[in-house]
Amino acid sequence: MSKLNIIVPHKLSREEATKRIKGLLGQMKREYGDNVKDLREDWSENSCRFSFSVMGSSISGTLDILSDEVRINGDLPFAASFFKSKIEETIREKAAELLR
Repeated sequence: MSKLNIIVPHKLSREEATKRIKGLLGQMKREYGDNVKDLREDWSENSCRFSFSVMGSSISGTLDILSDEVRINGDLPFAASFFKSKIEETIREKAAELLR
């Protein structure tokens, strides 16, 4: 198991950042729908527990929206750890795009 730790700074209000980020996992599912399955999001105010599977491997974690940054933490299965840097890069880019 490999850890995924991503921090994306923002200058939005916490409410606006939450509103924009809420669609991030859904957007990734639309873009990578052939590979992303069983997407689950459980939101509680500005925090989310998520899980999904990619090519048969389960990924789960948390997403916390703070006043100046978004923190995404998760566990990657061993098979996905080979793609960790690409996964982090993609998530970071998509989140940063949403938070501009």
